[in-house]
Formats: sequence, structure tokens, C-alpha cells
Amino acid sequence: MTTAPDAVLPAWDESDRLAALREYGILDTGPEKAFDELVTLAARVCEAPMAVISLVDARRQWFKAEIGLGVSETPLSTSFCALAMMETDGLVVPDARSDPRFDCNPLVTGEPHIRFYAGRRLTTPEGLPLGALAVLDTQSRAEGLSELQALTLDTLAGQVMSQLELRRALRQRDLSQDATRRALAVSEYVGAWEWDIVADRVTADERFAAMYGVAPDVAAEGSPIAEFMRHIHADDAERVRAEVSAAIEGQGEFASEYRIARPDGSVRWMLARGQVYFDQDGAPVRFPGVAVDITARRQKDEDLAAIAARLSQSEAGFRALADAMPQMVWSTTPDGLHDYYNARWYEFTGAPFGSTDGEGWNDMFHPDDQDRAWSRWRHSLSTGEPYEIEYRLKHNSGVYRWTLGRAMPIRDDEGRITRWFGTCTDIDELKKLEQGRELVSQELSHRIKNIFAVVSALVALSARQYPEARAFAASLRTRINALARAHEFVRPHTETSRITVGATTLHSFLNDLFTAYADHTGAARVIVSGDDAVFDDQAATSVALLFHELATNAAKYGALSQDGGTIDLTTRRDGDRFILTWTERGGPEITAEPTRAGFGSSLATLSVEGQLGGRLTREWRPEGLKIVADLPATALSRRRAAEKSR
Repeated sequence: MTTAPDAVLPAWDESDRLAALREYGILDTGPEKAFDELVTLAARVCEAPMAVISLVDARRQWFKAEIGLGVSETPLSTSFCALAMMETDGLVVPDARSDPRFDCNPLVTGEPHIRFYAGRRLTTPEGLPLGALAVLDTQSRAEGLSELQALTLDTLAGQVMSQLELRRALRQRDLSQDATRRALAVSEYVGAWEWDIVADRVTADERFAAMYGVAPDVAAEGSPIAEFMRHIHADDAERVRAEVSAAIEGQGEFASEYRIARPDGSVRWMLARGQVYFDQDGAPVRFPGVAVDITARRQKDEDLAAIAARLSQSEAGFRALADAMPQMVWSTTPDGLHDYYNARWYEFTGAPFGSTDGEGWNDMFHPDDQDRAWSRWRHSLSTGEPYEIEYRLKHNSGVYRWTLGRAMPIRDDEGRITRWFGTCTDIDELKKLEQGRELVSQELSHRIKNIFAVVSALVALSARQYPEARAFAASLRTRINALARAHEFVRPHTETSRITVGATTLHSFLNDLFTAYADHTGAARVIVSGDDAVFDDQAATSVALLFHELATNAAKYGALSQDGGTIDLTTRRDGDRFILTWTERGGPEITAEPTRAGFGSSLATLSVEGQLGGRLTREWRPEGLKIVADLPATALSRRRAAEKSR
């Protein structure tokens, strides 16, 4: 659209204007005599060879009627009417060639060589412009329009809008009637009746008559009420007659649900509502009303009743099953509000029935476990992740027993959580066994450490007795102490006895682990190189088990069993993987792959594939063993990865 540099922004919203234009349903319709006559009259009165009724769409101006142009639409970029639409009093262009708004317009510089334009805005009653009624000439007119021509153009523009308003009203009426017909077609509405009580004549519409099996012409003229009442189901007829009598003798209000026995043998449920009207003496005279078919609703009610009965039986079965389980069973609403516990819960806790509903269950936990349990439960509620935690639960004896709590969300077809179901399992005996095993493990570890300390002390004592062996003794003690540190990593651990490596890196950890295998000068024989990585205590034991086992085997059978033998351990990050390659050189020649795997080899495989989630491959090359451990990049710092994912 061509606009002047200082054009004023319109006082309407363009989306509202376009929506109003579409309400008329006029765009791209065929020619209509009423509109053609208006443009013809405008052209003759204004003595112009061209005239249009132009409606401005989003990207074009479309002509409902035109003479002289020979086209049905033009782009907005060449539209005079789009600019006329901005002018309340219309737009007159005496000579388009000298008007900077139009002097470059293709319709001015080329066919049809427009020189003169006069247009009047077409405005809805709401004040939204739709386009313009315009006359155009190939000759300029310095004088513009005469007073009569201007008045005629204004009047004809009003007539165009009158035609458009009539069209909109008829269209809205048709749409409304069509919507009503469609709504009635799919609704439960049956029809309407009116009973002339004095004359005993019931008149009804076609739908009502058809439902009751009465001919439409008979229903239109009127028939005794008995003609309709005889179609009411025999089991309901007497009750309905009594309800009609009660309405006539009482306040006049009538509402009843009953069955209709239709001529085709089917039975339909009706809901009828009516109102009795009385004359000035209080005598009943008229009884109009409407009826709707409620068969589907009644069927749904019956289905719901059946479902409710089945659910009641199902719930009873669930409760019986839950009460028979050895675990404590509980459930919550989607927001975590506890509303069910089975009998085992109350037997275990000794709590009164219902006392732990809602949030009362938290008081049953050991004080040291409450915050941890709440935090884990809130995390599951917010993320939908399964809930699992070990905590101490108060037993009916008054002591706290270790319990394993688990819960899973139940989701609907759209993935929304509808309930949480959980269990609590008494694991107190298992925890005691673990604690006993941990105590034995710690005792064994303590004794092994004492052995390392005694051997180290004996070596030191011998060195004092044999000064010539002092260098050898110092080297041996260094190796013994390194083995003692490695033992701390490779011994079995529980959550309470797990090692803590702090903020360290993989390379520093491995270099410390391999100190025991240095040569007599203290130089490393296991050379660690490549990409370093952050390392945490969750991976320490698994990594230590792997490389302690590899180093031990190398010292017994491989590169470290001979002087000058070395091992290259390279570490490499590759996308989301972390690859460690162990390459032995300078050891005994390997002639064949071992026929069986020892416990140590199985332990190494378990550490990589079971604990670290990676893959372990071995190549038995003549020059030395090559082992590749392909791990997920997060395996070495699982705690940090878990925190980032939350």
C-alpha cells in the first residue's frame, strides 16, 4: 500500500478490521445485481469511465463490483482505496501524476493510466473500515467532484453498507438457524406440547408426536391426553398420572422421569417438565411443557452404578490382598497426601487406625531420618521418579527398626500421576547382618593393615642391623606403605565405611596407587598420560580394584615381572565416553590366550561392567597384554553427574 511519509496510524486494530470483514461473508462471492447497479450509478453520475466497490483484505483489494477496470482484484501496493480507507471524509486525487503518493503507481504510469480518483470509505456500524466506493478517470480533474456528485457518492457508499449489513444479518440468521438445527439434531430434546385442559386437547410438535407414536397431523390439530398417556410404560403409567394430578391440584409445577414404549418395541426414558396455568377463579386451563430423551443418561447412571459396585468389590479385594501381604502397604493422592495404610502398617507401628493419614506418618521416623525422608519424598513428588529410601521406623515395641521404603507412581493414559502406591519392608535383621559383616570386614582390614605395619617395622629394624641394606629397605618400605594405601581402596566397603578421596583427579589417584610398583630408583614403571578427569569416591573402589588387579598380575606374570618392563596407561575423553588403555611392554612373550579366567580377572571385569557401566576388552599380544576399559564419561564422577541432572 502506498502511504504518505507523514501518514497517521489508524484508530483501529487491523486484526479486528479483518475479522469484521470476514463476518460479512462477501469476499470472493459472485456478482450481485444490487452492487452492480450501485457502481453503474456512481460512474454515470460522476461521469467516470471506471467505478469499483473495493474491499481491502490482508494482501489485496478485491472488487465486489466494478466497471471499466476488467479485473477482480489488485495488490495492496497499487491500491488507491487502501489509502482512501484511512480518510474519514474520503479521498480525492485530482491528478495522480503530480501526487507523490501515486506518481510511481503502475496503474498511473501504465494501463489503465489513472489520473483522477474519488473514493468514499465503507465503514461498519462499529467504526471499522472495510474498503471504499470509488470512481476513477483517465483524465485529471482539477475541480474534483461537483457538489451533486460528492453527495451522490456519499449516499451510494451508505447504500453499499446497507446491502452489506443486510447480507451480514441474513448470514448470521442462517448460521444461527443451522446451529440450532444441528444442536437439536444431536441433543436429547424431544419436543414440546400444550394441553388444553378444559377441552382435553393436547397439541404437540412433530418430534414429540413421533416419539409417542402419534401421527404429526393428529398432534398438530390436537388429541386427548389419553392418546399420549397410553404410550407410557405400564410400570410408570400410574405414577405419572398421579404426578399430573398433583400438579393440577397443587402449585402447577410438573417434573417426571418415565419410560415410553415406542411403536418399534424400543423403550426410551423421558424427562418431562411442565407448568399448569390457572384462570382467575383458580381453575386449571393450560398445561404446556417440554420433554427430553434421557435414555443415554439413565444408561450412564446404571453403568456408573455397576462400575461403583465392581469398584467396591475390587477395593475390598485389594484391601484383603494388601492386608495379607507381609509388607506394609500405603497409598497417597497425586500431591503425596497419605490416605491408606494396610493392616500390617498398624500392626507394625501400633498407631491408632487413621492417626497417620495426611502427614502424620513423618513422626513415625527416627528424628535423625525425618529430614532426609521428607527431602527424598518431595523430590519424587516433584519429578515423578520412583521413591526408595532406608530409614528407621518406630516399632510398636518402642524401638526403631530399619525399614526399606519404596513407592511407584500410577499414571493415566496421558501420563499424569493419579496415585502413588508404596511399601515398607522390615530390613532390620538384614541391616544387623550387614553391620556384623562390616564389623568383620573392618577387623580383617585392621589386621591386614597391622601386618603391613609390622612388616614395615621389621624391615626398618633389619636396616638398622644391616646398614648396607638401608637403601633396599627404604625402597621396600615405600612399596609396603603404598600397598597399604591401595588396600584401603580395594577392600569391601559399606556406606558408612566408604573411602573419601576428596576433590582429586584420576591421574593423581592412579599415580599414588602405582607407587608400590616403582623401580629401585623410585622411577614409575606405570606411566599415566592423556586426558585427566575429576574423580570422586563413588568410583574410587571400582577403579582401584581394576588397576590394583592389573598391576598385581603384571608383577606376577607380565611387564612388571621383569626388569625394564613398563606399562603405558593412557586416558582419553571421546564425546560422552572415557577410555582407559593399559599397554604392557618388556615382559615375557605371550604365546597364547589363557584357557581360563581367574578370580582376579573376573573381579576386574565386574568392576568395569558391573560397577562402572562400561566395557572391558583384552588383547593377548605377543609383546604384552593390552586392555581397554571403555566407560561412560560420568562414571568417574557419578555424584556430580547426579547433582547436575536434578
